[in-house]
Amino acid sequence: MEIRKTTMDDLDMALSLYAKARQFMEEHGNPSQWNNSYPPKELVQEDIRRGCSYLCVEGGQTLAIFYFANEEEPDYAKIYEGAWLNDKPYGVMHRVASPGIQKGAATFCINWCVKKSGGNLRIDTHKDNLPMQNLLKKNGFQPCGTIYLKNKSSRLAFQYTQTAES
Repeated sequence: MEIRKTTMDDLDMALSLYAKARQFMEEHGNPSQWNNSYPPKELVQEDIRRGCSYLCVEGGQTLAIFYFANEEEPDYAKIYEGAWLNDKPYGVMHRVASPGIQKGAATFCINWCVKKSGGNLRIDTHKDNLPMQNLLKKNGFQPCGTIYLKNKSSRLAFQYTQTAES
């Protein structure tokens, strides 16, 4: 598997991956995290333009798509019912979607982001997104509390930070 930047030529495929992810979420008890329109085409295009959208590919197949950047996430400025593990610079991972073609693709993407973030990565997910919560915990993320998005909806906040033993 390898990670490469998403290009505008990949836009239709990216939108299809997100549509499949919305369907998966709905079928697994999480119909409201992305509703029927998230992420909108304009946001995916902006992610691509900014160079923050990535694909996990192997043998000509796209196994996952995600957003990654080493940047401060405004929605993470305040955390409730907990605290971040540290205040060091961090990477953020958002909009993770995989069609389930190959087991381990999402973990491969997470590990890539951990490496690119210098071992300090933050991510959030909906309280009903049990598959993502389990994936994060399996990959060493710690639950940190609750954050609120601009639209006032809550998300569970997770952080991975490399320790001296890692």
